[in-house]
Amino acid sequence: MSHARPTRPANGHTPGDLERFSSVDGWIFDLDNTLYPRHANLFLQVDQRIHDYVGRLLELEPAEARDVQKDYYRRYGTTLRGLMEEHGIAPDEFLEFVHDIDHSPVKPDPRLASALQRLPGRKFIFTNGSRAHAEKVAARLGITDHFEDIFDIVRSKLLPKPNRETYDGFVAETGIDPTRAAMFEDLSRNLAVPAALGMRTILVVPGGTREVFHEDWEAEGRDEPHVQFVTDDLSGFLDAVLDAIAVPGG
Repeated sequence: MSHARPTRPANGHTPGDLERFSSVDGWIFDLDNTLYPRHANLFLQVDQRIHDYVGRLLELEPAEARDVQKDYYRRYGTTLRGLMEEHGIAPDEFLEFVHDIDHSPVKPDPRLASALQRLPGRKFIFTNGSRAHAEKVAARLGITDHFEDIFDIVRSKLLPKPNRETYDGFVAETGIDPTRAAMFEDLSRNLAVPAALGMRTILVVPGGTREVFHEDWEAEGRDEPHVQFVTDDLSGFLDAVLDAIAVPGG
């Protein structure tokens, strides 16, 4: 059974649509809540650290700090970008502070590692987080060796997804052909540009659900054509793709 889930039945997505991945040789994965499941709650830790940083920097009460944090996240794509634009902070201290968390909730995922190993072509992590954070998560999952590179917020010149310039920079630096690439994300808005560039787009949602989102605003655009596939089982989806494009196991 395919783990690809069409966002709109009227679009006629079927298991056969997974053959659209036969020409893909560039596999691009978001990190948080995509390569590891949302229930690991790493971002809950990061979110609290961001909240603490905002409160300390701007000398705000907890509720006020939360409002500012979320406002910047919505308007700028990351709280960091908002703090840079509106308060001129340097990013290094912020990134080190907010990613100083306990990564132990992320468990090894041999099934994911096996699927990644079998994918034909180049594989990248593309995240609005820091490289150090991505490296720790990948090490916990046991998938470090399956990725060619990590494109983090610093490599993006501190301009986060979903800004078009960030994707253009990724394509230019990696040399991938977007029409032969697939992008996996947990936020639908971050798939709009990849779809416009010609990538296959896959929205990864929490396990055991079809369309569950952490906050209402994150669900905006989930019914747009730029979300081509939805899955709540990344490893299962990759296995189904590999079966569809007839890539044998190792």
